Order: sequence, then C-alpha cells, then structure tokens
Amino acid sequence: MDRLEIDDEYLREVLMELLRTPSPSGRTDAVMQIIGDRLSDLGVPIQVTRRGVLRATINGDTDDTTRAIVVHADTIGCMVKRLKENGRLEVVPIGTHSARFAEGAHVTVFVDDLTRFHTGTVLPLKSSGHNFGEDVDTQGVGWHQVEIRLDEVVESREDVAALGIQVGDFVALDAAPQITPNGFVKSRHLDDKAGVAACLAAVKALVEHSAPLPVTAYLLVTIGEEVGMGATHGLDDRVAELVAVDNAVVSLGQESREDTVNVGMLDSTGPFDYHLTRNLIGLCEENDLPYRRDVYRYYRSDAAPAIESGMECRTALIGFGVESSHGHERTHIDGIRRIAELLTVYLSSPLTFREWDEEPTGKLEDFPSHSVQPAEPEPEHTPGRHG
Repeated sequence: MDRLEIDDEYLREVLMELLRTPSPSGRTDAVMQIIGDRLSDLGVPIQVTRRGVLRATINGDTDDTTRAIVVHADTIGCMVKRLKENGRLEVVPIGTHSARFAEGAHVTVFVDDLTRFHTGTVLPLKSSGHNFGEDVDTQGVGWHQVEIRLDEVVESREDVAALGIQVGDFVALDAAPQITPNGFVKSRHLDDKAGVAACLAAVKALVEHSAPLPVTAYLLVTIGEEVGMGATHGLDDRVAELVAVDNAVVSLGQESREDTVNVGMLDSTGPFDYHLTRNLIGLCEENDLPYRRDVYRYYRSDAAPAIESGMECRTALIGFGVESSHGHERTHIDGIRRIAELLTVYLSSPLTFREWDEEPTGKLEDFPSHSVQPAEPEPEHTPGRHG
C-alpha cells in the first residue's frame, strides 16, 4: 500500500498542544487526557492501565497476532529537593539531562494545591556578571550549581513554604515551542511529543482513509520512558512486532537528519531486530521516503523495557531527528511528517514473517534463518577466510 497523505495542519496543531502541556515523568495525567481525547475524536477505542499507560486499538483483519507502535508522553523535568535559606529552590533532575542546558530555562512549579502554580527561572549560583565578573564563566556545571529563582517576593525558606511549595513538588521546564516559516520546530520536549504527534497524525490518516490493516495494531503511549520504565506493561503475547517511535540523535558523528526518517540499528542495550529493521528500511525505499541508518551509544527507548519485562516480540526504532537532544532541541516538520507516513505504510503491510509470527513459538526447522540471514562458516582447516 502507498503511504497516506498526512494532514499537515492537524500535525502542527497537535504538536503545539502537546508541547505546551507540561508532563515531566510522574506528572503526566493532563497530557494523557489530551491524547486520549484526540484518539476518541477519531473514533479509536482506548484503555488506560492502573499506572496511566494508554493503549489505543486499531482493528485489523485478525487479532490472533498483533503489532504495536510505542511512544512516550513523559518528558525530562525536575523535582524540588530543598527550600533554601535565600528563598530559592534546590532541584534534582527527573530523567537524565544536564544542568548545563537547564540554565536559563523558565519553569513552572506545581504544588499540591491544584488551583495554584508558581513560575521561575533556573539560574547558576553565580548569575550576575556585574557582581561576579569572570567567576560566572569559571563556576562548575551540575545540579548542585544551579537553583530556581521564583517569580515571587521571597527572601527566606519560610517565605517559600508560605507559598505552599514543598520538597517533592514537580518542576516542568517550559517548552516555549515555535515553528519557523521554513519548517524547523524549536522547543524543549520534542522528545517525545513530536513522536506522539506523528503517531496521532498517522492514526488519523488510517481512520479517514478506512485503510485495511492485515493485523490489529496497538498504539501504546507510555509515561515513564525518561526514567527507564516505559513499555513495561499494557501489551500481551499476541504482539509479534513492536516499533518504538522516539527522537534520533542529530550530532557530530551521527548519521541522523532532522528532515528524514531515521532507523536505529543499535542503541545502548544492543542491536534492534535484524528482520523487522530491514523490513522498515525496505518500506522506506519502496515508498520514496528518505531515511538514514544510525547507531546510538547513550540511548534507550521504549523497546528496551518491553523486552526486559518479558515480551516475546521483534523490536525496532524509528526516529525524527533532534538536534541538541535533552537540551535546546530542534527538529523539522518534514521529519515528523515522514515518520507518520512510514507508520501508515507499515501498519498497512503484512508482518515481517506472517506465517511464522502467527504463534509466539514454533519449531526450529520452520524458522526462516537461512533464507534471510545466512552466515557462511569459516573454513574448517584454514585459519581465517583468507588463509
């Protein structure tokens, strides 16, 4: 099946709505409500687990064997560790990210009184050039070297406590999203809200075109990927293939681009499934979708916790390229749209091994090893292949 046309206006609208909704890991209910409402508007049935993971079902010709697209709605953020005597806040990171890129960020502090919140700015301890001079440039980098200046009249720990701020309150780094006239998207938290937007746009295209799916597909939206607990539950053993949609690393020495599909071959947990990955590459080539293959060293996605939790399925990773990931992020609307286009093609195509994958297990002699992944043995009596 040819790739479906993606509603560009819808893609941009959803993307901006998601980016403007704070959702650090551990405080994701609001953004999940938005995602659920969007899917319900499309007539797609959804379920939510006890922990808050959302699963949407797009029915196919059979649900004896299924496939899943997994994306996460949680983002990096911070948590209040200490109310300081100078009226500022010490914070620790939620997820893995450097204080270097938090410096200067505008933030929102959420307190237990749900009718109130407070704003502020992450600043280095020495933030005034007129006072500290060159010391501003030589101070260290780290979470112990920054603090949050609240936009309140506070001069002591007691003043801060009177605002209702407590240890354990969530702090969201404001995204400040914008789309430039030439299509670049600049915002914090593109990881992974651009992925969610791509998935929703793909589902919209499939629904509106009444596209036939060979097997039922699930869209699993997780809420703990940034802290290593993404796709730990929500799917069953009928799932034969799982494709994670996340950011791809655009940086020195990487192959990924902001305007293409990027196919992960390996991350810090090891190689992705040989067969499923090359099936996705083949779909890109057949449908004229520009793509790059890449390897990510300091990286995990929702695929890892799925396998670690015991799922028996093939996994792959496709990503929209993000420059300065977990920092001052940037991608391109073309890359997000192309991810959505690939998803429409993939979900409309047969499973990688449609007969073999009908059951979670089978006989060794039936596994298509030699036809798709031959490995010529080394010579028996000569060291090496060129001896």
